[in-house]
Amino acid sequence: GSVTVICSDKTGTLTQNIMSLVAFVTSDTRWKIDVNAENRTADNFVRDDTYMAERAKHQLKRSVSKVIKDGPNTADARRGHKDASNHFAVKSLHDVTTGEEDDGEEKKAVANPEEQGKSPDQDYCKSALAGGILCSHCVLGENGGRKGEIGNPTELSILRAVYMTGVDIEALKKETPIVAEVPFSSEYKFMATVHKPLDHVDGSGYDGKYIVHAKGAPDRMLKICNKQCKSGSIDPSTYEDIDVAYWTEQIATLSSHGLRVIALTRGTIDESEVSEGDQLGPEFVNERPEGQWLTMVGLCAIMDPPRPECVQAIAEAHQAGVRVAMITGDHKDTATAIGHMLGIVDEQYSEAVTGPELDAMDDEQMKEAVMTHNVFARASPQNKIRIVKALQSQGQVSSMTGDGVNDAPALKAADMGVAMGKEGTDVAREASEMILADDNFATIVVAVREGRVVWDNLRKILLVNTPINNAQGMSVLFGIICGLPDTPLTAIQVLYSNLICAVTLGFVCAIEPAEDGIMDQPPRKVGKRLIGRYLFLRIALATATLTIAVVGSVFWAQADLISKGWTYENALPLLRSQAINTLDFGAISVTLSARFAYNNSFHPRLFTGNKFAWYSVAIVAVLQIAITYIPGLNRVIFGMGPMTGVQWGITILMMFVVFGVMEVEKWGRRALKAKGKDTDDRERWVFDETGHPDQNIELPKGASHLNLTELNR
Repeated sequence: GSVTVICSDKTGTLTQNIMSLVAFVTSDTRWKIDVNAENRTADNFVRDDTYMAERAKHQLKRSVSKVIKDGPNTADARRGHKDASNHFAVKSLHDVTTGEEDDGEEKKAVANPEEQGKSPDQDYCKSALAGGILCSHCVLGENGGRKGEIGNPTELSILRAVYMTGVDIEALKKETPIVAEVPFSSEYKFMATVHKPLDHVDGSGYDGKYIVHAKGAPDRMLKICNKQCKSGSIDPSTYEDIDVAYWTEQIATLSSHGLRVIALTRGTIDESEVSEGDQLGPEFVNERPEGQWLTMVGLCAIMDPPRPECVQAIAEAHQAGVRVAMITGDHKDTATAIGHMLGIVDEQYSEAVTGPELDAMDDEQMKEAVMTHNVFARASPQNKIRIVKALQSQGQVSSMTGDGVNDAPALKAADMGVAMGKEGTDVAREASEMILADDNFATIVVAVREGRVVWDNLRKILLVNTPINNAQGMSVLFGIICGLPDTPLTAIQVLYSNLICAVTLGFVCAIEPAEDGIMDQPPRKVGKRLIGRYLFLRIALATATLTIAVVGSVFWAQADLISKGWTYENALPLLRSQAINTLDFGAISVTLSARFAYNNSFHPRLFTGNKFAWYSVAIVAVLQIAITYIPGLNRVIFGMGPMTGVQWGITILMMFVVFGVMEVEKWGRRALKAKGKDTDDRERWVFDETGHPDQNIELPKGASHLNLTELNR
C-alpha cells in the first residue's frame, strides 16, 4: 500500500501478449481494427483515415531510416536477444524526394468525412487480405485464440483479424491450396505462394493464369512493385502507378507509432511458368525479366495491444499518487507507443530512455533519469537493478515485475518484487514478495488497494481496542479517585470486556472493506508507524470519553438508586452492571464510528458494506443482557445485578454521547484537512523511521555477468 512507483514489464503484463492486426493501410484509406472484438463481423474493420496518419511527435523531424531504426521494424535485435524478433524487419528504407518542402510541422490527415466510420463487407476483407491468408502456413488456434495455434505470431495476427470478420480461413485455404511457393528466409525477408484464382476472391478474367501472393518486409516488397491497388481493391481496372513516396512515408509513420509493418502484394503469372509442388527461389520474385511486376495491396500494421483493463488500472494508480513505469527490452518507439495508449507517457513524462543511454549515465544522472522518465526501452536486467536502487535513493518505494532468472536480483532489490505466475521461472518466484497468478498488471493495482485497506484496518483496530483497554483500567482508577468506595469494575468484568471486545468488535475492523476515496490518497511515506499524531489524539479522545462516560454513569446511577432508598451495599452490583454496560455499549459506538476514517457515520452507509459489524453488535448486546440478568451468572461470577429502566436510559444516552464525540472529532479533521493540514499522519513523526538513504546505486558484485540471452521457456 505504500508503493510510489510500479515498474512493470510490457509484454503479457501491460499488453495482451497476442500480436494483433490493428490497422490496414491502402493507397488512400486506413482501416482501424477492433482487437478486442468478440463478435465475428466485418464491422470490426472501421474506416478512420486519421488513425495513426501522422508520425508520432517525437519522430516528426527525423529521417525515415532513423525512424525505422528506433521502431519495431528495425533489423537490430532487441536488447538481450541474438536476433531481431520481427522476421519482416526493414533493412534499407530511405527518404524519398517528393519535390515538396517539409517544414517539419505535424501534418493533419485529410479524411473524406462521408466515408469515415463505415465498415467494408466481408468479401472486401477476404480479397484485400488474401495475401495474408493464403501466403501462410500458420494455423489459427481454437476459436481464433492462442490455444493450439501454430506459426509466427506476426503472421497469425492477419489470419485472426480476417477470421473475426466471419471468413472461414481453413475452407479458403483448402479451396485454393498452394501450387508452388518461395519459402520465407531471413535473408530476403519475404514469402510468396502461387494459387489458382477464385472468382469470389480474385474476380474473373484470369484464364490460364495463376495468382501470386507475396508478403514481406515493406522495403523489399516496395522495390519490386510497379502498381498499387486503389483503396485495396483487387480489380485490375482500378490499379494505379505505384507512389513510392507515399508508401515510404506510411511505413515510417506506422513504425513511429511502434507498429510492425508487413506489405501485402499480388501479381499474375502464366500457368506454364510453374509446376505443382515447385519450391522456388527468391529470384522468382525479385529477378524477373519484367523487373517491377507486383501490385501493392496494402500495409498491415501489427502490435501487441494493451490490455483494456490496464488502461483503467493505470489511471487508478495515477489517481492514487502511484507512478507507473514500463521497463521493456522492446524498441523505443514500440515502448513509447504503448506508453501513450496506457497513459504512462504524458506531458510530464514525455520521452523514453533506452538501456544503452542508462549504461552511459553516472549515478547522479541515473537518479535524475528515473525521476523524469516512465518508459525504459531496450533495457537489460542490469538496468532494472540500477533503476530500482536509483528510485529507492530518491525516497521512492518501488515495485518491480519480472519473470526470468536474470530478473531475480532486481526483484530481490525492490521493495515489492512481483513475479509472473504463468510465465515466470521458479527463481523469479522465490525472489519475489508477490506472485501474479494471471500475469496481469491490473492485479498489482488491486494489491496496492488491498495493501492500503490492510493498513487502514490495522489503524481502525488500534482505534477500537486501545481505548477500550485503556478505559477499563482508567475507569477503575478514576472511579476510586473520584470517591467511589469500591472499584466500578471487577477483575472478571475487565477480562470479559477485553476478551469479548477484541474478538468481536476488533474482528469487525479487520474485515472492513475499502472506504470510498482510498485510492484518491497519496501513498504513505517510508518508515511510517501505524500510530501517528492524529491517531494518537483520537485514541486519547476515545479513551477519555469512554472513561468519563463509565465513571459518570456510575455516579449518576448511584444518585438515582440512593434517592429511591437503596443502600450503597445493595446498589453496588447494579452500579457494576452500569459500568460494564456503559463501557461495552460505548465500545460499540467507537467501533461503528471507527469503521469510516473520514466519512460521516451518520449516514445510510453505516448499515451496509460489512454485515459482520452488525452481527458483532448483536453478539455483544445479547451477551451484555445475559450477564446482566441471568441469575447466578450475574451475581456469582460477575458481581452484577439486574439494571433498572433508568440505568438502561443512562447507558443508551452515554452510547450516543460517545458516538457523537467521535463524529465531531471526524468533522474537525475534515475541516482541518480542507485547509491543508496533515490529518492523515503522512508527515514524519518522532517515532517514524527514516526512509531509504541516498544510497550507492552501483551494480552489486556479479551483476555485470548476468546472462542476457532470452530463456526458452
